[in-house]
Amino acid sequence: MNTPAKPEQARNPLHGLTLEMIVTQLADHYGWHELGTRIPVRCFTHEPSLGSSLRFLRRTPWARDKVESLYLFMLREQRRQGSILN
Repeated sequence: MNTPAKPEQARNPLHGLTLEMIVTQLADHYGWHELGTRIPVRCFTHEPSLGSSLRFLRRTPWARDKVESLYLFMLREQRRQGSILN
C-alpha cells in the first residue's frame, strides 16, 4: 500500500531555510552588534563573520536553537508591523 506522505513540515516556518539564510537575514535586520547583544556568543560579538558564525552554530545545538528562536521572533514582529501598516 502506497500512502501519500503527509506534509509534516507544512506549517514550519524554518522548513526549507538554510542556517546561512537565517543568519544572513538576522545580521541584515539587526546588525552584528545587536545580534551579539541579543545572543551573547563570541561568533557574534568578536570579529563576527558569516563563516565563523556558521561553523560555531553547526557544532553548538543550544546556540542554533537560540538563533532559530530569534529568527521566528523577527518574523512575528515583521508580520505585526506589516499588519499595523496595512
